[in-house]
Amino acid sequence: MATGALAVAAPGTLVQGLKAATSNPKKLNGNINHSVCKWCYRDIPLEEFCKAVKQMGIESVELLNMEDAPVLKKHGLTNALLSGVPGGINNGLNRVENHDRIVEFFETALPFAKNAGYRNVICFSGNRDGLDDEKGIENCAIGLKRIAPIAEKHGVTVVMELLNSKRNHEDYMCDYTTWGVELCKQVGSERFKLLYDIYHMQIMEGDVIATIEEFHPYIAHYHTGGVPGRHEIDETQELYYPAIMQAIVKTGYSGFVAQEFIPASDDPLASLEQAIQICDV
Repeated sequence: MATGALAVAAPGTLVQGLKAATSNPKKLNGNINHSVCKWCYRDIPLEEFCKAVKQMGIESVELLNMEDAPVLKKHGLTNALLSGVPGGINNGLNRVENHDRIVEFFETALPFAKNAGYRNVICFSGNRDGLDDEKGIENCAIGLKRIAPIAEKHGVTVVMELLNSKRNHEDYMCDYTTWGVELCKQVGSERFKLLYDIYHMQIMEGDVIATIEEFHPYIAHYHTGGVPGRHEIDETQELYYPAIMQAIVKTGYSGFVAQEFIPASDDPLASLEQAIQICDV
C-alpha cells in the first residue's frame, strides 16, 4: 500500500529503488545529523543499504550490533546507537537479577563503541510485570550506577529508550518522559540519558515540542515515526516533523536523529529519502 506522495514505484522494484536512491543526491543543510534504523529495511542487504543511504547524506545506520561494524566502516558510516544488550526490551534494568549480564555486556560494548567512534549504546528498562514505578527507578539506578563509571571512562553515552506501552510494547516501564528524567536524576551521570522516540511519546503523552524544550538536557538521541501506524512521516499522519526538527535544533542538540518508521510504500528507499528531506530543516 502506497501512502500519500510516495506512490512512486510499482511493487517489486527494489533494484530500481536502490538505483534511484544513489542518483542525484541532494545537498543537506547540516543542522541535523541523519541516521536510520536498519531493522525497518530488513529486505535490503546491509551492504546495499549502506551504499544507498550514504548517497542520501545519511551518516549512520543504527541499532546494529558489534559484528556489523566492518561493513559500516567500509562505507564511511557510523552506528549512532549500538545495540545488543542482553534481555532486550522486556527484561531490562528494572530487575536486579538482570544486572550482572547487562553490566558484563557494557564492559565490552562501551570500549568497543569508543574505539569504533560510536556515541551511544542502547538499554531498556524492561517490563513492569507487577513492579511499581518507584521501585523500577530504584532498581534501574542501581544497575546504571555500575555502568556509568565505565561509560564516563570511555566517553560513550548509555541511553534508555522511551517506548509506548499503549500500542506496541505493553507493560514496558520507561513509557513516560518524566519517569525517564527522574531516573537520569537518580543516576546522576552525564553519560546516562534518554532516547526520545517521537512516535512512541506522541502516543503516550503528546505535547512533543514543549517536552523537548523542557527536557532536552536529558535527551541524547531521537527517533522518528508517523502516527498513527508508524509509517511514513509525510502528510498522511498527525505530526508535523519540520517544526519538531526546528525545535530540536533550537535546543543546540548536536547528536543524531534517526528515521525509525516502517515504510508502507512500494519503494522504501524513496520513503527514506523523502523523510530525510522533511527533517532536514
